[in-house]
Amino acid sequence: MAPVLEIKGLQKKFSGFTLKDINLSLDQGYIMGFIGPNGAGKSTTMKLILNLLKKDRGEIKIFGRDHLKNEIEIKNRIGFVLDENYFYEELTVREMKRILSPFYRNWDEKVFSQYLKDFDLPPHQKIKSLSKGTKMKFSLAVALSHQADFFLMDEPTSGLDPVIRNELLEILSWIRQDEKKAVFFSTHITSDLEKIADYVTLIDQGEIVLSTGKDDLLEKYGLVRGGKELLTGDVRTHFIGIKENQFGFQGLVQDKQRVRQLLGDRVLIEKPTLEDVMLYYTRRGAHA
Repeated sequence: MAPVLEIKGLQKKFSGFTLKDINLSLDQGYIMGFIGPNGAGKSTTMKLILNLLKKDRGEIKIFGRDHLKNEIEIKNRIGFVLDENYFYEELTVREMKRILSPFYRNWDEKVFSQYLKDFDLPPHQKIKSLSKGTKMKFSLAVALSHQADFFLMDEPTSGLDPVIRNELLEILSWIRQDEKKAVFFSTHITSDLEKIADYVTLIDQGEIVLSTGKDDLLEKYGLVRGGKELLTGDVRTHFIGIKENQFGFQGLVQDKQRVRQLLGDRVLIEKPTLEDVMLYYTRRGAHA
């Protein structure tokens, strides 16, 4: 079965920034977190997938089909939850639904009415008066009501309070239980992905730095602490990045077992967070 999303050799050049040879793949039934610092290329990649920007070269397939040649059919099966709100602010939730629903051939009014209740959405309230979290839930309700199989989410939890963020993450976890659906989740809040992601793709300066299973990454990588006297030339080669101060060093390694064999109990090795991985790979505060 073809991947839900498959990108090969994707490029887009702007003045001062280039998205370079992006390659990634996502299968049904999984959530992929797409992380990186601001300006790394996350939103650009999202817009290229949705054909909101024209690619310079490369291939994007969704459900095994070219995203341009089959754009209308594909977008009938995609749910968008974007950081920017594209709804008409002066309309109510119910009025906005009346505009959106005819665009989807699989729209189910009963399902939408149920999600209004489940997500506590006020049908007669104007969009402009809704909180950011409520707007996000409205976007999800629309996507679920036209039976979307692929959810593209660009910074959906940014700026939300912890309670609403947790609600949205629970909804995404519930969506993943349907093994026919997949979620591509762009965010800089890496702690959210530690709760729900199956895979993590890290982008920096327009290039994919890594793309792998989240659990494998967090189990194999290690955050190492020790004295600076241990940092011989050979030892340094095992580190992705190192921060040093007068008291010692802290660094990220890709193979914690190998470093444990080299340094034994002279160092403390801890499980990193996704934020640690992102910071060291993108060299924010990491000094080799």
